[in-house]
Amino acid sequence: MTGPQAAFLPDGRLHLHHGPIDLVIEAFGERLEVKAAYRQAAARFTGILPSLVSELAVLRRHIEDSYPLLRGSVARRMAEAVWPHRAVFITPMAAVAGAVADEMLQAMLDGRVVDKAYVNNGGDIAFHLSPGHELKAGIFISALDGAVRLSHDRPVRGLATSGWGGRSFSLGIADSVTVLAANAAEADAAATVIANAVDADHPQIERKPARSLDPDSDLGQLPVTTHVGTLPAEIVAEALDRGLAQARRLRLSAALALKNEWRLFEAA
Repeated sequence: MTGPQAAFLPDGRLHLHHGPIDLVIEAFGERLEVKAAYRQAAARFTGILPSLVSELAVLRRHIEDSYPLLRGSVARRMAEAVWPHRAVFITPMAAVAGAVADEMLQAMLDGRVVDKAYVNNGGDIAFHLSPGHELKAGIFISALDGAVRLSHDRPVRGLATSGWGGRSFSLGIADSVTVLAANAAEADAAATVIANAVDADHPQIERKPARSLDPDSDLGQLPVTTHVGTLPAEIVAEALDRGLAQARRLRLSAALALKNEWRLFEAA
């Protein structure tokens, strides 16, 4: 595996890549402040993956009643994000993408003054907004094609998406679940939990043990979804309603999609 790579995309955004971590970063504001923010992001990025690898054994363990003792700042963000969900099966890895995005955003903003910024880690996004500024994030799921406007006044600084066909395995059958939360790690963990709750038993749903697909999976022998065929409308509705109930319990805004059907929940 090659070391950390940093380059600017043709449109001026910063692209950072190292192993499974692939970030697109953009900041807006005074030119020198933005340049300094990008330098800080690139400098912090070099230590992200090695730190995570050094604690993988703990990060892959099921969170139960004992809070995990972790050294790295990203690892601690992961544990904090999943701890509220310990009643169901979850490991800190459920929040890894969001936690990396949060860490990188904090690093690039340290001592800097920018109008707005975001760190996009494969669709899990941490963002910063100064007063009077906003960002628009697209949500493209099944029959729903729209956008959410993120403003400084909303207590939302993270967005994440999970589903059975995404980068990570899922215990559920959701095509996608997008969640807004106070930070990206919290959104990442919650999207995982809600997507797992969008579930049903049906012959058209295929599952395999996670370790049979990836020997290093943190989900062990748990059956993860590998195919979702044609489902009766009532099964789709019931599965989505299970996920919607979970979003309501968590009190987090979410958009859930399955087989061209969707549900929306907007937290107060």
